[in-house]
Order: sequence, then structure tokens, then C-alpha cells
Amino acid sequence: MSDGNPPVQGLLISPIRNGTVIDHITAGEALNVLKILGITGSTTEALSVATNVASRRMGKKDIVKIENRELRKEEVDRIALIAPLARINIIRDYRVVDKKGVEIPKILRGVVRCPNPGCITNTSEPIESTFEVLPKGLHCLYCDWLIKDDIASYII
Repeated sequence: MSDGNPPVQGLLISPIRNGTVIDHITAGEALNVLKILGITGSTTEALSVATNVASRRMGKKDIVKIENRELRKEEVDRIALIAPLARINIIRDYRVVDKKGVEIPKILRGVVRCPNPGCITNTSEPIESTFEVLPKGLHCLYCDWLIKDDIASYII
């Protein structure tokens, strides 16, 4: 049964001249990626966001394109926490000049806020949060708290 509209043949997002394309983001996480990157409605970046796009490899995925910005390693590390299959593509003059996957580091410093209000990292002490990445979650090296769910809400 047809709704009268022609089938969509591809993404309707224009290419970017220079910047970054973050592909293979876990479906539904694109807005969290923007939050991690500090991109809000009041920032000046030109960007395109596609959510729940069909993907042979993932079933569904999100994609974010950001013009005139290349990501720092710390930003990529944060993205890896919520989108471990993401691919970072650096674009220059409309061409992909670098393509790499993300890697979750074994230790995260200053990336995640400890949810334990009694943790020393949540006091006035100048101590950076430090988490060990384990298969069961993120383990705070100061108070032994374990973050198992909703990691995105604790990313600094």
C-alpha cells in the first residue's frame, strides 16, 4: 500500500566542505552526542542530525555532521561511552581525509561525574573524577561507586 509519496532513495542531508561526520551512532543517542560536544540551539555550528536511519550493520543508527569543526580526543572518548560503534570521519574539501573508530579508554579522567554525593570528587577538593571502565560498568576509583545504567547522564 502506498501513501502517494515516492520512496526515499537516500539521505537528504547535504555534504559538508570541512568538518566532522560522526556515523554509526547508537540509534537514539545523537542528541546526547550533541550534548557531549556542547552544541546547543544557541551555538553557531552548522550541523545536520539524522536519527533512526536504516543501517545494514546496526539495524538503525544516528548520524551527526558538524561543519568547520574537528573533534578532540577527549570528545571522541566521551562519545565512545554512548556510541561504541561510532565512526569519526574528518572531511576537508568535501573529501574524507581520515576515518577512525572510537575506543573506550580503560581509565576515564574528568569525563564522568560520580553520582555518589559523598565522593571526594564532589567536594570542594580539586580532585578530578577517575573511573575504571569494566564490562559491568564504570567504577569510581575514589569511592568504589559503580555506574551501570544511563552513563550519558553522568558525562561531564
